[in-house]
Amino acid sequence: MQLFAVILLRGGRWRAGAALEQQEEWDQHARFMDNLTERGIVALGGPLEGTDDVLLIMRAGSEEEIVQALGGDPWHSMDLLRVKSIARWTLRLGKLPD
Repeated sequence: MQLFAVILLRGGRWRAGAALEQQEEWDQHARFMDNLTERGIVALGGPLEGTDDVLLIMRAGSEEEIVQALGGDPWHSMDLLRVKSIARWTLRLGKLPD
């Protein structure tokens, strides 16, 4: 498995001014992301303050696996989040949770 830095961007259906928890289908999205985390696919994640972006550090064999994994998220099919970029990431300092 390789590490990837994944940047997600808010999509067209994102309600500006509403908190994450107030967006449509929040509970389903949260369960989906918790499942990816429990399975070790998402190592770290969270919004980048002052931007419309979210950073995920993900484990996968390829970029295609990441796109496939995130494709099951209701927020992606609803256009609340979109993949902005995926790049291989080399961890040089510290360590990620197992």
